[in-house]
Amino acid sequence: MENLLSRITFSREVLCGKPIIRGLRISVAMILELLAKGASIQEILEDYPELEIADIYAALLYAQRLVANEEVFDRVAAS
Repeated sequence: MENLLSRITFSREVLCGKPIIRGLRISVAMILELLAKGASIQEILEDYPELEIADIYAALLYAQRLVANEEVFDRVAAS
C-alpha cells in the first residue's frame, strides 16, 4: 500500500503544492472528481494516457487515508 502512496507527490511549483500524480500536472482532486462524476477508470486512462491504473488506485488510497484520520466533533448551534 505504501508503494502506491509513493505515486502521490507534492511540489510548490506544480499546482501550488496540491497532491499530484508522479509529478504530473494531474491532481488527486481531479481524479477523484472524475470518478465522483461517473467516469470509469478506463475512460480516465484513455483521456489521460500518461496515467497508469496504479495512479488511480493511489489517488483513492490517498483520499481514504485522509478520511480515515478525520476527526468529527459534535457542534452545538449558536443561538
